[in-house]
Formats: sequence, C-alpha cells, structure tokens
Amino acid sequence: EIDVCNPETHGIANKRYTDYEVVLKTNLPIFRVQESSVRRRYSDFEWLRAELEKESKIIVPPLPGKAIKRLLPFRGDDGIFEEDFIEDRRQGIEGFINKIAGHPLAQNEKCLHMFLTEPMIDKNYVPGKVRTH
Repeated sequence: EIDVCNPETHGIANKRYTDYEVVLKTNLPIFRVQESSVRRRYSDFEWLRAELEKESKIIVPPLPGKAIKRLLPFRGDDGIFEEDFIEDRRQGIEGFINKIAGHPLAQNEKCLHMFLTEPMIDKNYVPGKVRTH
C-alpha cells in the first residue's frame, strides 16, 4: 500500500512547487524494505511514468492532468497552489502510484524501486529489473 500525503508548497513566486510524501508499506519480497518515506513532486511522477512506458511491457495508467489553465497569470486564486487542487492532484497521483505498484511486471522495475525508496532520484540510473534473492 502506498499513501501520498502531507503536501507542502515550497519557494516563492515562479520558483514555487508542491511536493508530497510518498509512504510505502509492503510485505512483498521484491521490495528490499517494508517501509519507506520519500518526498516527490508531480514532475517526479511524470518521470516515473515515462520510464515505465520506455522500459516495461505494461500499459501505464495516465496521471492527473497538467492543469495548464491553473498556470495562467492574473488568476483570482492561487492556481496550482490552491488547497482543493492540491488535494485533487494528491488523490490522482495516489491512485496512479498504487495501480503501478500493484502490477506484477512494474514491481520488477528499478525505476519504481528507486522512486519509492531512494531519497533522490538518479535520472542517470541504468534501467533494468530488480531480482529477489
């Protein structure tokens, strides 16, 4: 089971972004840890989705949309930093990551393991399969 929780918005002006805590709790032997917690931005989920589309044989589910309209200037609200939007996005990416992590073929992919358990994503990693001992 994976929870996406505790959204936090960082930075100011056009350097603002929101990240989420991604909490893994599993008893699947393929994962070398049973629990982990990392922080990820929406762009990290996009990276994972792109990696899985390139490297795996699974049909990767879509992410919630990019919210282009919310990025337009001169809005009367906080755009992508509105609480309602952040919560909707949180639910969408939580559904996305649970679908992927629940897929037996995705569970072997190094990119998924790195995404769920490593504090930093190494985008220069060598794609491949995870082996159980």
